[in-house]
Amino acid sequence: MLSGSRCRLCGDSERIVAGALGVCLDCIRGRPKEALPLVAEVHARSRREHGLPDRSPRTEGGARCELCSNRCSIGVGESGYCGLRANDGVLRSISTRERGLYYAYKDPHVTNCCSAWFCPAGTGAGFPDYAHRDGPEHGYSNLAVFMYGCNFDCLFCQNPSHKEFTATPLPVTEIADRVASDPNISCICYFGGSPEPQLPFILEASQRALDAREERPLRICFEWNGCGHPGLVRRAAELSLKTGGNIKFDLKCSTPGLSLALSGVDNGRAFENFETVAREFHTERPGLPVVTATTLLVPGYVDPAEVESIARFIAEINPSIPYGLLAFHPAYRMGDLSYTPLEQAAECYRAARRHLKRVNVGNLHILGLRSMEQFLLRTGMNG
Repeated sequence: MLSGSRCRLCGDSERIVAGALGVCLDCIRGRPKEALPLVAEVHARSRREHGLPDRSPRTEGGARCELCSNRCSIGVGESGYCGLRANDGVLRSISTRERGLYYAYKDPHVTNCCSAWFCPAGTGAGFPDYAHRDGPEHGYSNLAVFMYGCNFDCLFCQNPSHKEFTATPLPVTEIADRVASDPNISCICYFGGSPEPQLPFILEASQRALDAREERPLRICFEWNGCGHPGLVRRAAELSLKTGGNIKFDLKCSTPGLSLALSGVDNGRAFENFETVAREFHTERPGLPVVTATTLLVPGYVDPAEVESIARFIAEINPSIPYGLLAFHPAYRMGDLSYTPLEQAAECYRAARRHLKRVNVGNLHILGLRSMEQFLLRTGMNG
């Protein structure tokens, strides 16, 4: 299904155009000087509704924040792009090493994990060192930790509540206490929003949780956009490596202008951090990958060319790194788009498989399917 919008630049109504964005993929790629100012205003309007700055502040002499690739320089009276930090003469943060803004809940295995097709929770891989069972960990749970704040501004955000900072920051001991009192928690996954703006808190909380849990395994996992400070990202990767967890990089697209259009910021740091982590840690635990990537198949925007470029980038590092393609469902500012068509998913899967050994399609229920085997049969790729 096509959206009913017409591209504001080329006037084409045959291409899929998200109404909130108003610009088609061809114009984003082919006419960036005209397209990008339009999409910048789209993001600015969207962010104002949440009381967030239009763009990353660059005030000369402002307080510097280096936690993510936005590298905000926050002037007096301004807040940072993520909304968690503000300068009232002194840089203040809602999140510190000792207190974090999050919501945590138990997510029974095996349900909502992008890595379940290869990780210990879904398969028992790494048993007994990293898994409680030699098979799916039914009866155990993931402590899903939803972090408020994000260094991106995705128009298709699945969890826009991260922009509302009404919760009370919780002490760093809270996560450790929950893990220590519940032996059925077998992993902790940080997501959001995105974990990057609160990484100092997350690293401290994770280490305390590991210290509090006498029995292993307790895996530490991350689902993020990947644009955090390189040093903090490496420390997170070390935690995932030693505990049997994994880090999922959301490599949303390969065209820089498309990242600006869909997410408001450049995602180049994600590729840099992914390569650093993959080259250093993938061979340390190749049978149970510590790093993986996913790409959301946004109709009209994330096409086989984007996917193939990402897959080629990953393959140049190591073709055995797992890559997940996720079916899209309409959300937030892109609620007028369709679900990912089966044909798009099939074409993107073929593009990725030309370069990578381990490719999976997630959110199969959106495609009307129950299993990867059904996907392969329906798309004629079972041979």
